[in-house]
Amino acid sequence: MHLAGTILPIFAIILAGWLAGVSGYISRELAAPLMRFAYYVAMPALVFLTIADETLHSLLDWRFVAAFGGGSMLCFAAVMIFERIARGASVRKSAMLAAAVSMTNTGFVALPILKSLLGGPGVLAAAIATVFVGAIIFPVLVVLLEIDRPDTSRSLRGAALIRQIATNPVILATICGVTWSIVGVTLPGPVKSLLTILGEALTPCALFSIGLDLTLSERHQRLRLYALLTALKLAIVPLVVYLLCLATALDRTATVAAVVCAAVPTAKSAYVLAVEYDVEKAVVSGVISMTTLFSVVTLLAWLHIF
Repeated sequence: MHLAGTILPIFAIILAGWLAGVSGYISRELAAPLMRFAYYVAMPALVFLTIADETLHSLLDWRFVAAFGGGSMLCFAAVMIFERIARGASVRKSAMLAAAVSMTNTGFVALPILKSLLGGPGVLAAAIATVFVGAIIFPVLVVLLEIDRPDTSRSLRGAALIRQIATNPVILATICGVTWSIVGVTLPGPVKSLLTILGEALTPCALFSIGLDLTLSERHQRLRLYALLTALKLAIVPLVVYLLCLATALDRTATVAAVVCAAVPTAKSAYVLAVEYDVEKAVVSGVISMTTLFSVVTLLAWLHIF
């Protein structure tokens, strides 16, 4: 009961955003500015504040990285290899479908949930997972898309890719937080209060904007593929991560955090790349919508196990 009382209000915010959008009460055009505020202001503030208060030892939990990151990459590779061999898909199509399964929305969904469930340790775990997705999975996907891109005239060059990763607000906030943690200086009271106020805005802004931008248009032609990718994202990926948590003897709190990070919906950044490279846009959009809807049930089921 306590678990449902913690998780369901979070998804209720997404539902409220969706209802506001479909009813016309709030314009869907406001979803992008809300999301930008959450991503560029509220999330970095919360991530920096959490990491700056941690010791360097707690930040370098390689078992968590091995469990979450290893599980995500294993599933990415498995889906891509299957699509290439069994279905004969191109590199770019198979990579995009693999991303729909393995690129998880750690920042906008997992972070608010873990903040409610675990407090600071949950925020720290979500920040590490977000950095892994942004600094490892995202570049790997871009490289694969570039390798098989028919039109190379607008190719994203290495320097541009490095700059895109290096200027990611979550990665920058993580680096600054780690630096502050190493220095060991206590944050001034007013600064800490400011960052706390900004960080608290993450949950309502991020989740409401997801709902406001959520589309549930029917696409019957490839519904079976959407359902398969959704099942892989919400059931198989968390299971693989959980098994790696057991294999690395990860403690209970970190295990819950790793599984939650793996069990939340597909990241919208996957759709951004699908649009940029004009590959499997409908599929990625459909998977994001379906994983957002069904993760309410599957996430409660995963958490009930713990």
